[in-house]
Amino acid sequence: MNRTFHLAALLLMLIPSALRATPADATRVQKSYQLSLDNWSRNVAAATTPEARAKVWSTRPDPAVAAKQMWAVIGLELREPWTLEPASWFLSIASGLRNTQPNGNSSKTFAEEIKAIYAAVETYHLKSPSATAAEPSKLPTLCLALAASDDPRSLALLEKIQTLHTDKKIRGVAALAIAMRLKFLGDDPSLMSKRLTLLRSAIIDSAEVEINGTSVAKLAEDELYIIRFLTKGRIAPDLIGTDSGALPMKLSNSAGKVIVLLFWNSDVPEAAHVLEMATAMNKKFAGKPFAIFGINNDSTASLREMQKKPDLITFPNFSDPKNHLAREYRIGIWPLAYVLDGQRKIHYAGPPGSFVDITVAALLEESKPSAK
Repeated sequence: MNRTFHLAALLLMLIPSALRATPADATRVQKSYQLSLDNWSRNVAAATTPEARAKVWSTRPDPAVAAKQMWAVIGLELREPWTLEPASWFLSIASGLRNTQPNGNSSKTFAEEIKAIYAAVETYHLKSPSATAAEPSKLPTLCLALAASDDPRSLALLEKIQTLHTDKKIRGVAALAIAMRLKFLGDDPSLMSKRLTLLRSAIIDSAEVEINGTSVAKLAEDELYIIRFLTKGRIAPDLIGTDSGALPMKLSNSAGKVIVLLFWNSDVPEAAHVLEMATAMNKKFAGKPFAIFGINNDSTASLREMQKKPDLITFPNFSDPKNHLAREYRIGIWPLAYVLDGQRKIHYAGPPGSFVDITVAALLEESKPSAK
């Protein structure tokens, strides 16, 4: 058993019940972090000089601090069903956070805490009682958090939930989450067939279950659309919109170029990493038929102010505060990247990272004219 998880279980027995954490404590952490992000966004929009904007950007709330605060609440309580929801929130902001060593190697900032959550789910919640109207299960929320995780253990845990849980609605949600997770592992026929089977199970068993205000039926419908129209080899939809200054933008105007689409916003914990990655690619592929376009759903005013700092955002962005463009691509996980060739054919869809860079480099190499 995970050492952190085992120690937490032992310590829990020594804490008087009056001093134990509660769901209200977890809610306070979430609300406090969201409030700090909202205040930061307003300060970004209010900054009027380059110096002021640089100062405001440097004060962006640190997701690692919020994650530590949440862990202080739930770390000793993971056997309790109420912790599944805040644990899902913890995974959503902590999974992508990494520490970089002096030698350039990196590791997950909260590796042990994430491992403890997985162990607790398997030990205490894998066969939890069926949900009732008075006490709905929090496992569906956790399943979607696992679907968004790049942790290789997430798929194995989801498969255990789908196989072992006694409630068929929970099994159906787990099937949906597995289908969502598999789309980042490839698109060979066997995987496609498995995803379709899983989505069918999700619709049959859990269509009416709602997760964060969206039904499983709608989520499954979006996944089916992605399989039909937004997988590798399909032609990506054109994007027609405006930038933060209301000037028209159209993706098809960049025909012939290798394109990276970045669906992002300043709230995602990986925002700084996404911007650094985009800047590095622009430098690496300068002078080549290559372009990056962001699709950003911050308020238009916030995006406009961020773009006034030229070394922060080095690529044009569609302003999409109401998610009209994001819905065309059925974006459910943020941030997300697409790599398209000169004919807008999809070659990669998944989290921003090294695979984006590798795919772009390969496409640019293929597009070189043959030597005579």
